[in-house]
Amino acid sequence: MSGGVDSSVAAALLVRQGFQVIGVMLRLWSESGQEADNRCCSPEAMVLARGVAAALDIPFYVMDAKQVFYQQVVQYFLDGYAKGITPNPCLVCNRLVRWGFLLNQALDLEAEYLATGHYARLRRTESGTFQLLRGIDRSKDQSYVLHTLNQEQLSRSIFPLGEYTKMQVRQIARELRLPAAEHPDSQDLCFLGGTDYRDFLLRHAPQVAKSGPILNRQGQQLGEHRGLAFYTTGQRKGLGIYAPFPYYVLFKDIARNALVVGGEEELRDYTLIAGEVHWISGEAPTAPFRAQVKIRYKAQDTWGTVTALEEQRAHVRFEEPLRDITPGQAAVFYHGEICLGGGIILDEGSI
Repeated sequence: MSGGVDSSVAAALLVRQGFQVIGVMLRLWSESGQEADNRCCSPEAMVLARGVAAALDIPFYVMDAKQVFYQQVVQYFLDGYAKGITPNPCLVCNRLVRWGFLLNQALDLEAEYLATGHYARLRRTESGTFQLLRGIDRSKDQSYVLHTLNQEQLSRSIFPLGEYTKMQVRQIARELRLPAAEHPDSQDLCFLGGTDYRDFLLRHAPQVAKSGPILNRQGQQLGEHRGLAFYTTGQRKGLGIYAPFPYYVLFKDIARNALVVGGEEELRDYTLIAGEVHWISGEAPTAPFRAQVKIRYKAQDTWGTVTALEEQRAHVRFEEPLRDITPGQAAVFYHGEICLGGGIILDEGSI
């Protein structure tokens, strides 16, 4: 329970269905003096969560996860930018903190399931395996950030909001007069506390501020960057290049500490390779297959052919060229409403 409307309504729905519910908030790592700005476990959020638990007449606990969160999530974020990629820390938070640390704690409390306010659904097949499905509300669907979960974790999971739209969830909260009914959504990474990620990097990984050349594909120097970590694929503004047409970040050449730029048409590509690929069924497909692919959480589905490779990798060839394929983000594969799995997009130097 984060104090937000989603986890609050999830708990309320479970109580309504007759489950014996225990509310748990994780106390996550925050910068010293910035604890009030971590939206997941700020004092305000804790008051809201306690109020919801009291309204639902369920026990409420706060678990200290600062150390595991820093080691698994914040360090992953810092290491990713130091390597020149654009990491998505929510993926490792779900896999290692929520469905790692928290699930284990819940099982120690003799709980049978871990329930969250994610907009996703589960379906058990006739063979007994679990499928992860998109949430009914496609604008809020969060199966993308849950694609790393395995069969054991899914068997212990409940997603009460998967069959609801966000509008319906807020209406339920109002009807139940829950304290979180009008609590606004937040899109920022919780541990940034609303600050710019570049400032956070400068405070915690100052070594990433190593300047270098900005080059075109022909190797001609067009300017100087202030650190590869401060740029992302597809970025146009803030490059400091004066030219008759706009330049965009194409990729980062880590070996030369160079930022490679080009025209918008050069951003588009037909292929990517993903690493650390996880298949939700537990088995990699033996033949190439056509699938819908998302390359970012808010990206539109794009059709492509996916081929499983050795060493937990996969090759994707899109039917139309795609721009802004960003190393460090996840490529997640779908068959209609079923999330099949996915992996982390590799940079050119890793392929």
